[in-house]
Amino acid sequence: MKKHPVILGFLLLAIVGVLFFLVLRMLVFFGEKNQDFSFKDKDKIGVVTIEGVLSNSRDTLKQLDKYEKDGKVKAVVLRINSPGGAVVPSQEIYDKVLRLKKSKKVVVSMGSVAASGGYYIACAADRIIANPGTITGSVGVIAQFSQIEDLLEKVGLKTTVVKTGRYKDVGSPVREMTTADQGLVQGVIDDIQGQFMEAVLSNRNLSKENIEDIADARIFTGRQALKAGLVDDLGNMEYAIDIATDLAGIEGKPEVIYPEKKRKSLLRYIASETISAISEEFRGVGVGTGIGYLYKPARGM
Repeated sequence: MKKHPVILGFLLLAIVGVLFFLVLRMLVFFGEKNQDFSFKDKDKIGVVTIEGVLSNSRDTLKQLDKYEKDGKVKAVVLRINSPGGAVVPSQEIYDKVLRLKKSKKVVVSMGSVAASGGYYIACAADRIIANPGTITGSVGVIAQFSQIEDLLEKVGLKTTVVKTGRYKDVGSPVREMTTADQGLVQGVIDDIQGQFMEAVLSNRNLSKENIEDIADARIFTGRQALKAGLVDDLGNMEYAIDIATDLAGIEGKPEVIYPEKKRKSLLRYIASETISAISEEFRGVGVGTGIGYLYKPARGM
Protein backbone atom coordinates (compact mmCIF):
# COMPACT_ATOMS: atom_id res chain seq x y z
CA MET A 1 0.00 0.00 0.00
CA LYS A 2 1.44 3.38 -1.07
CA LYS A 3 1.82 5.99 1.69
CA HIS A 4 0.16 9.35 1.06
CA PRO A 5 2.81 12.15 1.14
CA VAL A 6 0.46 14.61 2.91
CA ILE A 7 -0.26 12.17 5.75
CA LEU A 8 3.47 11.42 6.04
CA GLY A 9 4.21 15.12 6.25
CA PHE A 10 1.67 15.62 9.06
CA LEU A 11 3.15 12.67 10.97
CA LEU A 12 6.64 14.14 10.70
CA LEU A 13 5.41 17.54 11.88
CA ALA A 14 3.64 15.92 14.80
CA ILE A 15 6.78 14.04 15.83
CA VAL A 16 8.88 17.21 15.59
CA GLY A 17 6.26 19.11 17.61
CA VAL A 18 6.24 16.50 20.38
CA LEU A 19 10.05 16.46 20.53
CA PHE A 20 10.15 20.26 20.66
CA PHE A 21 7.56 20.29 23.46
CA LEU A 22 9.55 17.73 25.48
CA VAL A 23 12.81 19.64 25.04
CA LEU A 24 11.09 22.89 26.01
CA ARG A 25 9.63 21.31 29.15
CA MET A 26 13.06 20.01 30.14
CA LEU A 27 14.65 23.41 29.65
CA VAL A 28 11.94 25.12 31.68
CA PHE A 29 12.32 22.51 34.41
CA PHE A 30 16.07 23.02 34.64
CA GLY A 31 15.56 26.76 34.31
CA GLU A 32 13.35 26.72 37.40
CA LYS A 33 16.05 24.83 39.23
CA ASN A 34 18.66 27.35 38.14
CA GLN A 35 17.33 30.92 37.92
CA ASP A 36 20.27 31.99 35.80
CA PHE A 37 18.82 29.99 32.90
CA SER A 38 15.13 30.48 32.18
CA PHE A 39 12.85 31.30 29.31
CA LYS A 40 10.80 33.50 31.58
CA ASP A 41 11.41 37.22 31.21
CA LYS A 42 13.15 38.55 34.29
CA ASP A 43 12.54 41.90 35.88
CA LYS A 44 15.39 44.23 34.97
CA ILE A 45 17.53 46.86 36.62
CA GLY A 46 18.96 49.43 34.25
CA VAL A 47 22.36 50.98 34.92
CA VAL A 48 23.39 54.43 33.72
CA THR A 49 26.95 55.66 34.18
CA ILE A 50 27.63 59.38 34.61
CA GLU A 51 31.36 59.81 34.16
CA GLY A 52 33.69 62.81 34.10
CA VAL A 53 32.98 66.52 33.91
CA LEU A 54 29.37 67.25 32.94
CA SER A 55 29.16 69.28 29.77
CA ASN A 56 26.19 67.71 27.98
CA SER A 57 23.16 65.81 29.26
CA ARG A 58 21.90 64.42 25.93
CA ASP A 59 23.16 60.82 26.14
CA THR A 60 22.20 60.41 29.80
CA LEU A 61 18.69 61.76 29.23
CA LYS A 62 18.24 59.50 26.21
CA GLN A 63 19.20 56.41 28.21
CA LEU A 64 17.00 57.34 31.18
CA ASP A 65 14.10 57.91 28.81
CA LYS A 66 14.66 54.46 27.28
CA TYR A 67 14.55 52.80 30.70
CA GLU A 68 11.47 54.83 31.66
CA LYS A 69 9.55 53.40 28.70
CA ASP A 70 10.69 49.79 29.29
CA GLY A 71 8.07 48.08 31.42
CA LYS A 72 10.46 45.28 32.43
CA VAL A 73 12.90 47.78 33.97
CA LYS A 74 11.70 48.11 37.55
CA ALA A 75 14.59 50.17 38.93
CA VAL A 76 17.52 52.26 37.72
CA VAL A 77 20.97 52.53 39.28
CA LEU A 78 22.93 55.68 38.50
CA ARG A 79 26.65 55.09 38.82
CA ILE A 80 28.08 58.57 39.36
CA ASN A 81 31.80 59.20 39.08
CA SER A 82 31.85 62.92 38.36
CA PRO A 83 33.07 66.15 39.98
CA GLY A 84 30.12 67.96 38.43
CA GLY A 85 30.36 70.50 35.65
CA ALA A 86 28.05 72.87 33.83
CA VAL A 87 24.92 73.99 35.66
CA VAL A 88 22.26 73.20 33.06
CA PRO A 89 23.27 69.57 32.30
CA SER A 90 23.29 68.88 36.04
CA GLN A 91 19.82 70.36 36.42
CA GLU A 92 18.42 68.59 33.35
CA ILE A 93 19.54 65.17 34.58
CA TYR A 94 18.26 66.00 38.08
CA ASP A 95 14.81 66.89 36.68
CA LYS A 96 14.74 63.70 34.61
CA VAL A 97 15.55 61.57 37.68
CA LEU A 98 12.69 63.23 39.58
CA ARG A 99 10.31 62.32 36.76
CA LEU A 100 11.70 58.80 36.49
CA LYS A 101 11.03 58.22 40.21
CA LYS A 102 7.31 58.41 39.54
CA SER A 103 7.43 55.04 37.77
CA LYS A 104 10.74 53.42 38.80
CA LYS A 105 12.93 53.19 41.85
CA VAL A 106 16.21 55.09 41.45
CA VAL A 107 19.35 54.35 43.44
CA VAL A 108 22.66 56.19 43.16
CA SER A 109 25.97 54.39 43.51
CA MET A 110 28.83 56.85 44.07
CA GLY A 111 32.26 56.05 42.68
CA SER A 112 35.53 57.83 43.44
CA VAL A 113 33.92 61.26 43.30
CA ALA A 114 30.31 62.44 43.14
CA ALA A 115 30.62 66.07 44.09
CA SER A 116 28.98 69.39 43.27
CA GLY A 117 26.91 68.77 40.12
CA GLY A 118 27.42 65.04 40.66
CA TYR A 119 25.82 65.36 44.09
CA TYR A 120 23.10 67.66 42.68
CA ILE A 121 21.99 64.77 40.47
CA ALA A 122 22.37 62.20 43.25
CA CYS A 123 20.08 63.98 45.70
CA ALA A 124 17.12 63.38 43.35
CA ALA A 125 17.32 59.60 43.83
CA ASP A 126 15.31 57.41 46.20
CA ARG A 127 18.49 56.20 47.88
CA ILE A 128 22.16 57.26 47.77
CA ILE A 129 24.90 54.68 48.36
CA ALA A 130 28.51 55.89 48.69
CA ASN A 131 31.76 54.07 49.19
CA PRO A 132 33.48 55.01 52.47
CA GLY A 133 36.22 56.80 50.54
CA THR A 134 34.01 58.53 47.97
CA ILE A 135 34.60 62.29 47.69
CA THR A 136 31.21 63.98 47.72
CA GLY A 137 29.44 67.13 48.86
CA SER A 138 30.97 70.35 47.52
CA VAL A 139 27.55 72.01 47.55
CA GLY A 140 28.63 75.22 45.87
CA VAL A 141 29.04 77.18 42.66
CA ILE A 142 32.22 78.40 41.02
CA ALA A 143 32.76 81.11 38.41
CA GLN A 144 36.16 81.36 36.78
CA PHE A 145 37.43 83.61 34.04
CA SER A 146 40.85 83.53 32.41
CA GLN A 147 42.95 86.71 32.08
CA ILE A 148 45.40 87.16 29.19
CA GLU A 149 45.68 90.96 29.19
CA ASP A 150 49.31 90.94 30.38
CA LEU A 151 50.25 88.23 27.87
CA LEU A 152 48.80 90.24 24.97
CA GLU A 153 50.69 93.31 26.13
CA LYS A 154 53.98 91.38 26.14
CA VAL A 155 53.53 90.18 22.56
CA GLY A 156 52.32 93.59 21.37
CA LEU A 157 48.67 92.79 20.73
CA LYS A 158 45.81 95.13 21.57
CA THR A 159 42.07 94.62 21.49
CA THR A 160 39.21 97.02 20.91
CA VAL A 161 35.74 96.27 22.26
CA VAL A 162 32.57 98.00 21.08
CA LYS A 163 29.53 97.15 23.19
CA THR A 164 25.96 98.25 23.88
CA GLY A 165 25.94 97.93 27.67
CA ARG A 166 28.41 98.24 30.50
CA TYR A 167 28.19 94.53 31.36
CA LYS A 168 28.26 93.13 27.82
CA ASP A 169 31.88 91.98 28.12
CA VAL A 170 31.82 90.78 31.73
CA GLY A 171 34.41 88.04 32.08
CA SER A 172 36.38 89.20 29.08
CA PRO A 173 39.93 87.75 29.17
CA VAL A 174 41.41 90.99 27.82
CA ARG A 175 40.55 93.26 30.75
CA GLU A 176 40.34 93.10 34.51
CA MET A 177 36.95 92.72 36.13
CA THR A 178 35.66 95.84 37.85
CA THR A 179 34.04 95.83 41.27
CA ALA A 180 30.66 96.23 39.56
CA ASP A 181 31.42 93.25 37.30
CA GLN A 182 32.29 91.09 40.29
CA GLY A 183 29.11 92.18 42.07
CA LEU A 184 27.01 91.17 39.07
CA VAL A 185 28.64 87.74 38.76
CA GLN A 186 28.37 87.21 42.51
CA GLY A 187 24.63 87.86 42.35
CA VAL A 188 24.25 85.29 39.57
CA ILE A 189 26.18 82.54 41.34
CA ASP A 190 24.39 83.28 44.63
CA ASP A 191 21.07 82.62 42.88
CA ILE A 192 22.41 79.42 41.30
CA GLN A 193 23.69 78.36 44.71
CA GLY A 194 20.21 78.96 46.11
CA GLN A 195 18.79 76.60 43.47
CA PHE A 196 21.30 73.94 44.54
CA MET A 197 20.33 74.31 48.20
CA GLU A 198 16.63 74.10 47.33
CA ALA A 199 17.25 70.82 45.50
CA VAL A 200 19.04 69.34 48.50
CA LEU A 201 16.43 70.65 50.93
CA SER A 202 13.52 69.17 48.97
CA ASN A 203 15.08 65.71 48.63
CA ARG A 204 17.12 65.10 51.78
CA ASN A 205 15.86 64.85 55.33
CA LEU A 206 17.84 67.90 56.41
CA SER A 207 16.84 71.20 57.97
CA LYS A 208 17.60 74.51 56.29
CA GLU A 209 20.14 75.20 59.02
CA ASN A 210 21.91 71.88 58.33
CA ILE A 211 22.13 72.66 54.64
CA GLU A 212 23.41 76.18 55.24
CA ASP A 213 26.16 74.71 57.42
CA ILE A 214 27.44 72.49 54.59
CA ALA A 215 26.74 74.88 51.71
CA ASP A 216 30.23 76.36 51.87
CA ALA A 217 31.34 73.87 49.20
CA ARG A 218 33.22 71.69 51.67
CA ILE A 219 33.87 68.10 50.63
CA PHE A 220 33.15 64.93 52.58
CA THR A 221 34.23 61.33 52.45
CA GLY A 222 31.41 58.87 52.02
CA ARG A 223 31.59 58.01 55.70
CA GLN A 224 31.47 61.69 56.72
CA ALA A 225 28.59 62.28 54.29
CA LEU A 226 26.62 59.48 55.95
CA LYS A 227 26.96 61.19 59.33
CA ALA A 228 25.97 64.53 57.78
CA GLY A 229 22.85 63.02 56.19
CA LEU A 230 24.00 63.57 52.61
CA VAL A 231 23.94 59.85 51.75
CA ASP A 232 21.86 56.93 53.04
CA ASP A 233 24.28 54.03 53.30
CA LEU A 234 27.80 52.81 52.54
CA GLY A 235 28.50 50.14 49.97
CA ASN A 236 29.71 49.34 46.49
CA MET A 237 27.93 49.06 43.15
CA GLU A 238 26.78 45.50 43.82
CA TYR A 239 25.23 46.59 47.12
CA ALA A 240 23.43 49.45 45.35
CA ILE A 241 21.93 46.95 42.90
CA ASP A 242 20.75 44.82 45.83
CA ILE A 243 19.11 47.89 47.40
CA ALA A 244 17.39 48.71 44.09
CA THR A 245 16.17 45.11 43.87
CA ASP A 246 14.59 45.33 47.32
CA LEU A 247 13.04 48.76 46.75
CA ALA A 248 11.47 47.61 43.49
CA GLY A 249 10.08 44.46 45.10
CA ILE A 250 11.84 42.20 42.61
CA GLU A 251 11.77 38.51 43.53
CA GLY A 252 14.87 36.52 42.77
CA LYS A 253 17.89 37.78 40.92
CA PRO A 254 17.12 40.54 38.38
CA GLU A 255 18.73 40.97 35.01
CA VAL A 256 21.11 43.94 35.14
CA ILE A 257 21.33 45.77 31.84
CA TYR A 258 23.76 48.42 30.65
CA PRO A 259 23.61 50.93 27.77
CA GLU A 260 25.12 49.78 24.51
CA LYS A 261 28.61 51.16 24.08
CA LYS A 262 29.13 53.26 20.99
CA ARG A 263 31.99 52.15 18.82
CA LYS A 264 34.47 54.87 17.97
CA SER A 265 36.65 54.99 14.91
CA LEU A 266 40.40 54.94 15.55
CA LEU A 267 40.67 58.63 14.60
CA ARG A 268 37.84 59.66 16.95
CA TYR A 269 39.30 57.53 19.74
CA ILE A 270 42.73 59.17 19.40
CA ALA A 271 41.14 62.64 19.26
CA SER A 272 38.98 62.05 22.34
CA GLU A 273 41.89 60.62 24.32
CA THR A 274 44.06 63.61 23.36
CA ILE A 275 41.40 66.09 24.44
CA SER A 276 40.93 64.18 27.68
CA ALA A 277 44.66 64.25 28.39
CA ILE A 278 44.90 67.99 27.70
CA SER A 279 41.88 68.67 29.92
CA GLU A 280 43.48 66.65 32.70
CA GLU A 281 46.67 68.69 32.40
CA PHE A 282 44.79 71.96 32.80
CA ARG A 283 42.44 70.72 35.51
CA GLY A 284 43.06 72.42 38.82
CA VAL A 285 45.39 75.05 37.34
CA GLY A 286 42.66 77.65 37.21
CA VAL A 287 42.34 77.59 33.44
CA GLY A 288 38.77 77.66 32.24
CA THR A 289 35.83 79.96 31.79
CA GLY A 290 32.25 79.96 32.96
CA ILE A 291 29.97 79.15 35.90
CA GLY A 292 29.40 75.64 37.11
CA TYR A 293 28.58 73.13 39.82
CA LEU A 294 32.15 71.86 39.78
CA TYR A 295 34.53 70.48 42.38
CA LYS A 296 38.11 71.28 41.35
CA PRO A 297 40.57 69.23 43.40
CA ALA A 298 44.24 70.10 43.64
CA ARG A 299 46.49 68.38 41.12
CA GLY A 300 47.42 64.90 42.18
CA MET A 301 44.23 64.19 44.14
